[in-house]
Amino acid sequence: MKTLLVVTLSAVLTAAAWPASRTVTLSIPTMDCPVCPITVKKALGKVEGVSKAEVNFDKRQAIVTFDDAKVGVESLTRATKDAGYLSIVTGGLK
Repeated sequence: MKTLLVVTLSAVLTAAAWPASRTVTLSIPTMDCPVCPITVKKALGKVEGVSKAEVNFDKRQAIVTFDDAKVGVESLTRATKDAGYLSIVTGGLK
């Protein structure tokens, strides 16, 4: 019984220490041509911790999945700004 309790407790504590994968939607109203998403996607892809970036020109938005132990939302918006495109978080983190 003690062994089961120790194993269960270890699993719970270890799981709590794992980084969480988060998804955020960024509104990027300054994208004004169909080539802009390529630049935005490359900029977001260079940020350590980003695992996926889907950029949609028609919606003027990017949906970014990232490891919140390695990167924060501020770094994502900074990456788009440094590439020439201001972005705003919409819809919160998931």
